[in-house]
Amino acid sequence: MPDSPHPTVVPTGRRAERCPFEPAAELTALRERPDLPVIPRYHPFFGQFDARAVTRYGDVRAVFAHEHIGADMNADPDAPRTLFNQPGFLLGYDGPGHLRLRRMLASAFTVRRLQNLRPTIEKLAAEHLDAMQESGPVADLVQAYALPIPSLVICDLLGVPYADRADFQHRSAVLLDATRTEEEQFANYAAMHAYMGELVARLRGEPGDGLLGEVIGKHGNEITDEELVGFGNLLLIAGHETTSNMIALGTLALLRHPEQLAAVRDDHDVTTSAIEELLRYLSIGTYLDRRATKDVDVNGHQVAAGEWLSLSLLAANHDPALVGGNAGLDVHRKPVPHLAFGFGAHQCLGQQLARIELKSALPALLRRFPELRLAVPFEQLEFRTLSPVLGVTSLPVTW
Repeated sequence: MPDSPHPTVVPTGRRAERCPFEPAAELTALRERPDLPVIPRYHPFFGQFDARAVTRYGDVRAVFAHEHIGADMNADPDAPRTLFNQPGFLLGYDGPGHLRLRRMLASAFTVRRLQNLRPTIEKLAAEHLDAMQESGPVADLVQAYALPIPSLVICDLLGVPYADRADFQHRSAVLLDATRTEEEQFANYAAMHAYMGELVARLRGEPGDGLLGEVIGKHGNEITDEELVGFGNLLLIAGHETTSNMIALGTLALLRHPEQLAAVRDDHDVTTSAIEELLRYLSIGTYLDRRATKDVDVNGHQVAAGEWLSLSLLAANHDPALVGGNAGLDVHRKPVPHLAFGFGAHQCLGQQLARIELKSALPALLRRFPELRLAVPFEQLEFRTLSPVLGVTSLPVTW
């Protein structure tokens, strides 16, 4: 991998400075261009390259659905392991290989099975709200509430010891920090790989009732340890990182819109539309990369085989073609087919789990603390805008 300076914000991920929930003016301008303009991209595995910016809702959805545009990140056994160069990393597979791995996980993410987790999630939320109330009236919402709940849930689901959460939370944060050097990223992933490898070895001997153990029990002869490591790391990171950021940033977005916060707090019927709207509006999974495997047509745009495409979920979810003239937050908006979880074959397996966690955690917080407010000026908050997953480092609140 060639040396490179710390990357700046990817053009397809640029957010407005005064409101990092919304696209920057430059990104909106990209969306208004009639073509798929070429932009510079840096990827921690593939290095520096040019990509076509895909920013309109219809174009992004068409790319997701196209059979000849894929993730195209097949693992290279001769290169250092990274999350993107790891067997079992589901987002890096296409076609039959992707279907083979995805079907091994699908049974763990059925709506019925995940709905059975709701009482556990509600109990966890209540316990952490109790702890906040006892130690308050000021707390960092990230550490006290937003991060531990999805971390506990994914640990339980995967069969990962919760005592290990601090280590994997730190490694996840490093992985998603685009300011880290390549050496730091390689060392960090080596630690992730070693940890998950040890866990897989233990589960091979005693599978238990977690998700990884279930995969071993049902498909142990069909899947390698390296693939299980990739499975585990992907699910561990995705299972807590995205949902914890949604809880924190969803709360913050509502604090910026008090009337809408009151609606979510006081009206149970608003919950579903509010969660879908927050997923669309925040678009915390900001952008994704894809590559054409053949010469293809994307809504009249010609893309050559081998060309990279940088998909802006943020721009697409704020596209007037999806939401009309008002792309701002509106918790009363009838849910639209947003792309926060992607679309097509690679649509997020854990999306229903995320929805259940958000529907439990956000209203419970607002009802426990009806006077919830920021404990610091909004301008003092630090956002992770270099990462492909938007986050806030801390969120001091009071009540």
